[in-house]
Amino acid sequence: MSSDDTKVCQAEVILSAAYNCIAVQGYANTSLRDIAESAGVVLSQINYYYKNKEGLFIEVIKMMIKKHRVEMESRIQLGETAVERLISLINYYREVLENNPKIFRLLFDFSSMALWSETFGNLLYSMYDDLAILIEKHILIKDLANTRLAHFAPQSIARMVIGAMFGTAIQVMLNPQNKRITDSLSAIELVLA
Repeated sequence: MSSDDTKVCQAEVILSAAYNCIAVQGYANTSLRDIAESAGVVLSQINYYYKNKEGLFIEVIKMMIKKHRVEMESRIQLGETAVERLISLINYYREVLENNPKIFRLLFDFSSMALWSETFGNLLYSMYDDLAILIEKHILIKDLANTRLAHFAPQSIARMVIGAMFGTAIQVMLNPQNKRITDSLSAIELVLA
């Protein structure tokens, strides 16, 4: 293995450790020392690869966004009709909430930070914008023409769908014992009914 391969590998180990530490402990409760310990590296290696805590967390946000977008787009494309694609997207969110809520913990933590950091804010806004475009492209554009929603801009409807899904996710994260909360995701289907 070359030294460049070792550098990439260590950088990825650190990034993965940061992702997991923040998902479990939250941004405010995660120190670089925690991440270094989890990654099995010395603290100076984090600074070497990522310069500082903000640099590392920016890369964690980018990784989270990329992972979420790829998974979401692959699920949207499963259906033949707009309703089937929307149901597939809803089922994806339900599965993530039930089986792997880490991504939502990270998303909500970073969304909170984005209110105070222009860099984080730009990254998160870009993610929400990208998700709205995916929903427009794969679910809404072709199938709104003859519905009661035809006079609304597809982007407005896409953002409403995103708001409903993420709003439901927040409620689930706050009360994970209430399994009925995720049932409200199915109500999003009414958008295209």
